[in-house]
Amino acid sequence: MENDKKGEFESLGAIFMNKRGMKAKKPPAYPWQDLALKVVTELNIPNFKRASIFKICRDYSKEFVERCLNDTKELCQSGEKWKYFLKVVGSESQRSKSKEQGTV
Repeated sequence: MENDKKGEFESLGAIFMNKRGMKAKKPPAYPWQDLALKVVTELNIPNFKRASIFKICRDYSKEFVERCLNDTKELCQSGEKWKYFLKVVGSESQRSKSKEQGTV
C-alpha cells in the first residue's frame, strides 16, 4: 500500500517538474489560424511556405480552404501536395472572381 502512494507522489512531482520546465503552447487567437495549422500538418508544408498558407486561410472562407484541401488530398496521390494545393487555391480563386464579374 505504501508503494502505491509513493508512486502517486512521484508522478505528481513529475507533473510539477514538467510544468516548470516547459512553456505552455498558446491556443490560436483566430479560427483561421487553427485551420492553417491543420493544412500545414496534413500537407507537410515547408517552413518557407507557411506564411502563404496562413494568408490563404485568413483571406478566404473556411469552406473554400477545406474544399481546396479535400480536392488536393483526393487528386494528388504522390509528389509535393503543398504545390498542388497552392495551384488549386489559385485556380479556384480565379474561377470565383470570374463568376462574380459575370464572365465564365
